Amino acid sequence: MEIATPPAAASLAPRSAAQAMVPPSRFGDKAFEWLTLAMAMAVVLLVILIGWQLWRGSSLAVQKFGFHFLTTSTWDPVTEQFGALPFIYGTLVSSFIALLIAVPLSVATAVYLTELAPLWIRQPIVSLIEMLAAIPSVILGLWGIFVMIPWLRDHPFPFLKKIFGWTPFFSGPIYGVSMLAGGIIIAVMILPIITSVSREILRSVPNLQREAAYALGATRWEVTRIAVLSYAKKGLFGAVILGLGRALGETMAVTMVIGNTPQIRASLFAPGYTLASVIANEFTEATTDVYLQALFEIGLVLFGITILANLLAQLLLKTMGSTIKSGAVQ
Repeated sequence: MEIATPPAAASLAPRSAAQAMVPPSRFGDKAFEWLTLAMAMAVVLLVILIGWQLWRGSSLAVQKFGFHFLTTSTWDPVTEQFGALPFIYGTLVSSFIALLIAVPLSVATAVYLTELAPLWIRQPIVSLIEMLAAIPSVILGLWGIFVMIPWLRDHPFPFLKKIFGWTPFFSGPIYGVSMLAGGIIIAVMILPIITSVSREILRSVPNLQREAAYALGATRWEVTRIAVLSYAKKGLFGAVILGLGRALGETMAVTMVIGNTPQIRASLFAPGYTLASVIANEFTEATTDVYLQALFEIGLVLFGITILANLLAQLLLKTMGSTIKSGAVQ
């Protein structure tokens, strides 16, 4: 006995077979790919346009001063003689001081919050760190002027001079506003950034790493050092580079506590100046074309230092990656 096929089913069968032969449309995938590519290229284009605009705005100063702009210390708007060496020195030294203070504190805080802190205290500390990152730099600058500077001038600076005064770095008169104060205020500003990124990196370490170390009889410190920090050191280095980028470009808070004196001195108690600070202080006072374009060249130098620091960081990350792979093969 034959079973009759309903007309509706008979009409749908050829249609389904034909649809099965047609490949699915790739328009959505291609559109998404090209959209994300355009967004990525927009970032690259933005960096190129910033560099081109800085070069265009400083072309007259580049032609007049040449490479000597980077190696001379004279900054005299009256005679239109400009040199960026004191500002480069102040930027690098203050950033180095900030990293020297902030990196150990940040990594230690991230380790504590990830590996040691009980649950009831972990979230309040994380909230306070995030709150510190949200404070505007001008507010930190005011705090630095009225609270930090008097305290540093009366207590830590005399102590450092008494202990390390035989070195050129802690000699000379104590003014309060100084290169060391600028480095400390930058450290306060980059500490929450490095801490937050380091904490997320340590949280991403697989628990299998810790369990394997504990199974081999390691103590908690050995687990943290070998299984966690060793595994996450590339990511922690990336967090430090993010902090360095913030330190190089910090402006208002540093301007308010560093002293703003275009001189190169070995003593950290002496006032200093940074590339970002001189732009913020003197841009509205630039009345001549050479003066204005010298400030544009200062911005170009800061832009170049930032890019160079990131390129060196990428090179070091690749070197660390190849070292880890070679060690694993051995």
